Amino acid sequence: MKFSEKKMQKTKRWLAAALFTLTAGIAMAQRPGDVRAEDVFPGSTPDPVPATTPSNDNFPSSPTNAPSAPPATAPRAQQAPKEEKPKTDLPPPDADRPLDGIVEDKMTMEKIVLPYEHTRQADILWQKYVWRVIDVREKINLPFLYPEEPFIEILLNGIKDSVVGIKAYSVENDKFHYKLKSDEVRSIGSSVDTIMIFDPVTYEQKPKPVYNKLNPEDVKRFRIKELWFFDKESSRMFVRILGIAPLKEEKDPTTGAFLFEKVLFWIYYPDCREYLARHRVFTDGNDASPLSWEDLFEQRRFSSYIYKESNVTNRRLQDIYSGVDILLEGEKIKQEIFNWEHDLWSY
Repeated sequence: MKFSEKKMQKTKRWLAAALFTLTAGIAMAQRPGDVRAEDVFPGSTPDPVPATTPSNDNFPSSPTNAPSAPPATAPRAQQAPKEEKPKTDLPPPDADRPLDGIVEDKMTMEKIVLPYEHTRQADILWQKYVWRVIDVREKINLPFLYPEEPFIEILLNGIKDSVVGIKAYSVENDKFHYKLKSDEVRSIGSSVDTIMIFDPVTYEQKPKPVYNKLNPEDVKRFRIKELWFFDKESSRMFVRILGIAPLKEEKDPTTGAFLFEKVLFWIYYPDCREYLARHRVFTDGNDASPLSWEDLFEQRRFSSYIYKESNVTNRRLQDIYSGVDILLEGEKIKQEIFNWEHDLWSY
């Protein structure tokens, strides 16, 4: 009898424990998700949380009994806005456009270029031809690369404009002997490539020509031909710029590596002074400056180095020297010109 009573008490305690466990489990399923197992069963250790895997839209991973939370979408990384380069092939501005400023700029367009003073051949006591290179990557020469109106585009527009009539000369020599023809003028700086395209009708590949225009950023240097002479009538040393030639960098089409520099054309500077005087130069620090390209060259507001002087072998400095010796020899030629005028005077 005692054995049966003890067995009955154990059975009751086991049923009570099972009923309590079942009731607690149902309560946990119906309560919010922030309830922890240790709050219901003190002293118990929570089960490790399995690593979450990305859910499939067609096969949800959440249980059907519990309310499923909306899938968390990772915020997309915002792409940085691409910097738009100024377009050069834009139509002409409207005639009734508003004034971009306070007053209309008429000083540049109405500027009168003074002609060079007459010099007799008998008064030229001494003269020397000098060739220079202007590197537009130097800080003082940055106006040559002004994005709104690069200097190379000013020259090309003047050459291709029949009204302005700037003449371009061949690069066979730098003595302005041969003018470029009309078809050669139109193709200055441009190139033609051939690409293969797929014809959707015949399912064949056909060649198609692609015309590439000159990129102003490829013109990083300009050649300047000038003449230094001493006028004994005024007892002064003068310098006259005779020609300007842009140099275009030629690169490997596959690797983009630099190959060589190509002379595009020569222009006779005295003939285009009127045209250059109608175009302003960007002046850092003062947007109201009326400085034109003609002023820049006449006032010699540019940095350059000598790469050739008139000599009996017609060789350049780089054909004789190398490295820094080219620059040192160029400075030596510059100092010799200065000393020649200075030594004429006695103190």
